[in-house]
Amino acid sequence: MAEITASMVKELRERTDAPMMECKKALAEAGGDMAKAEEILRVKLGNKASKAASRIAAEGIVGVSLDAEGGLATIVEVNCETDFVAKNEDFLALARNLAKLVADKAPVDVAALSALPLGDGTVESTRLALVGRIGENMSIRRFARMQATGRISSYVHGGSKIGVLVDVVGGDAELGKDLAMHIAASKPRSLDAGGVDAELIDAERRIAIEKAREAGKPEGMLEKIADGTVQKYLKEVTLLGQVFVKAEDGKQTIEQLLKGKGAKVAQFVLYVVGEGIEKKSADFAAEVAATAAAARG
Repeated sequence: MAEITASMVKELRERTDAPMMECKKALAEAGGDMAKAEEILRVKLGNKASKAASRIAAEGIVGVSLDAEGGLATIVEVNCETDFVAKNEDFLALARNLAKLVADKAPVDVAALSALPLGDGTVESTRLALVGRIGENMSIRRFARMQATGRISSYVHGGSKIGVLVDVVGGDAELGKDLAMHIAASKPRSLDAGGVDAELIDAERRIAIEKAREAGKPEGMLEKIADGTVQKYLKEVTLLGQVFVKAEDGKQTIEQLLKGKGAKVAQFVLYVVGEGIEKKSADFAAEVAATAAAARG
């Protein structure tokens, strides 16, 4: 049996917000497999055990560039170690310059972007100089370049912590702005069900079946219950299936909104700063103890 350490329990608690003892039991049941333990907790505790999915795990900003016609737009995420540096004017300027470079030069990846000329050197030499001057590490994480099928609208929220580009065919500028704000608020994973990772759907199905089984539902009903749960999940994570945040009746979906406007969404990009990155949390008490022990030695 795999050893369940305190650090493993702590990590699972941070991921799920579940009680410590429940985390320890789940890890033991899962043989130390963190992903499986998280799934076990979701069966027992419901969706509140998915807290980590919406938690920001690193600092930085999202920079956006959009031409006047809404025909070409770019979005870039640049990370740093602290929120203090994320507000530094030189750091903000770097993000703006990167977004413009992506628009003008269309690099294929971060390495190609880093090699482009900027100022008196390259993007990479500019980044290194900024790191040396400020004394904090910085990295270019990702970017996207969007050529419009219709017209692109953008939205940046929360001190540039969330950025959205959405390409809307038909409708008007107000519709594009509303959709961009909705995406920032509701954070869909994809446009429709076809864009959702099959592994995520399979996990929802497994969890639904186990929860129904534990609730004493008949075996013959489990698949039907799982189907309903998966459909509900898809409505929550797909843009077209989500209820419009400004819907007056609280029921109108994005798909219905678009149909009423004679419009469609061709594509969208959503960046949330630090999404999916594990942020190192400093245990200052442990650091002090370690320093004192080293001094004694």
